[in-house]
Amino acid sequence: MTPAELEAARGRLVPDVVADGLRVLFCGINPGLMTAATGHHFARPGNRFWPALHASGFTPRRLDPSEQSELVRYGLGITNVVARASARADELSDEEYREGGRILEEKVLRLRPRWLAVAGVTAYRVAFGDKKAKIGPQPRTIGETRIWALPNPSGLNAHWTLPAMAEEYGRLRAAAGADDQTDAGADG
Repeated sequence: MTPAELEAARGRLVPDVVADGLRVLFCGINPGLMTAATGHHFARPGNRFWPALHASGFTPRRLDPSEQSELVRYGLGITNVVARASARADELSDEEYREGGRILEEKVLRLRPRWLAVAGVTAYRVAFGDKKAKIGPQPRTIGETRIWALPNPSGLNAHWTLPAMAEEYGRLRAAAGADDQTDAGADG
């Protein structure tokens, strides 16, 4: 993909991968330019979302971003706090995060996932006005949906290694009761 093609993707929207009643709805900060250009979430090669998802046992094999629609059969989905694509998350304003949090709350109330997993604790803090949030389960709920703040899987978040990230994703997987359903999905 050329720099011009990536730049042309700035501001594009990327459709969610969702269904009603998911076990976990993963929520990125916003689409990067590679994601917007390809239409596939977490598409940049250095992004560790797909490797962490597999290493934690959420999926029976490492999925390619182009296979994102397969997540639904494992009771998983993907959305974003802010819909607008940008090269970096620091291009977003606090107002965009807060508005994104309001829209995300409406989406969660409509779709009713068991867990909302926000991949970026800083984005969670701003979007939901919780300055003290830390990685892990949050006391707040949206309707019946519990919330978990995950480390941002971007390669720029270098202080989280892939094994540490997979361990945190695994904690969420255990909390979501994913063991039985993922294993059954892998056989079906």
